[in-house]
Amino acid sequence: MSFARRKFIVTGGIVLAGAAGGAAWLSSSSSRLARFARQLARDVPRSPTAPQFKPTPGTWPENAISACWIGHATVLIGFYGVNILIDPVFSTRVGIGFGVGTIGPKRYVAPALTTQELPRIDLLLISHAHMDHLDIPSLRRLRPDTSTVTARGTADLCTSAGLKSVTEIGWGQTVRCGSARGEIVIEAFEVKHWGRRWPSKRDRGYNGYILRREGRALLFAGDTGYTAAFAELKSRGPFDLALMPIGAYNPWIRNHCTPEEAVRMADLAGAKRIAPIHHKTFKLSEEPMDEPLERFEQALRSEPDRIAFRHIGESCCISL
Repeated sequence: MSFARRKFIVTGGIVLAGAAGGAAWLSSSSSRLARFARQLARDVPRSPTAPQFKPTPGTWPENAISACWIGHATVLIGFYGVNILIDPVFSTRVGIGFGVGTIGPKRYVAPALTTQELPRIDLLLISHAHMDHLDIPSLRRLRPDTSTVTARGTADLCTSAGLKSVTEIGWGQTVRCGSARGEIVIEAFEVKHWGRRWPSKRDRGYNGYILRREGRALLFAGDTGYTAAFAELKSRGPFDLALMPIGAYNPWIRNHCTPEEAVRMADLAGAKRIAPIHHKTFKLSEEPMDEPLERFEQALRSEPDRIAFRHIGESCCISL
């Protein structure tokens, strides 16, 4: 990293923290803003570690459901031969871009696949506009003609990244997406979150999704706090797999479920297997990095076989 880029990131953290109180306040304050600025400064010399596992999507069978966790909420799914990329974030940092760099959290673990290592993507699926889910630099690395389904009021962000085939849907709406490998049906459902993208105050949508193909169904919860509304999804299943967020709940409990709540919501929806995501990649909250997975495993201690994967880079395959 160049000296100019290092200086930009550290200075940006201090600016975000505010000038009042000066260096003494920045070094000693227990406020969230000061802790965030200190985290940015500590992150500068740190490089993301390599993932423990390397996915091999080229070997996935076309008559099954396969999925691998690339990191954070980014998941690659092979759904009976149709390749779907969910909430693609491949950048080292997520946050506010200023030309020479980005001010925001830095990855702890590198993506399990680079954009160059991805198979041909038939469908891009985006849950909402937050920067750790809709990362414009990452979208710019994907094929511009990739079919994209995104939440209400977010198409402008996708087109600004160069994507040319973008469809918005809101809660209760369905879209059929065709590809050379066949059709997939996407249904949007309500989750408990919010959709604004800083610094704009514009309201934007935020979705969970049901994915259907060949008589099978998957569930992607996006970002969500706990809501018993997942029970209403059960009649729309059964779901072979639920992708559930399990991190960033402390102190953001109203909009990010705990690991135990993630399991409870997947159970309400009737999911057979659960894939824990949205943890272990970026430090977005105050719980220890390893805590979400530990609590998730404890919540499923009597049913460990329901856990689809645990670590970045791991894959699962669900056949008939």
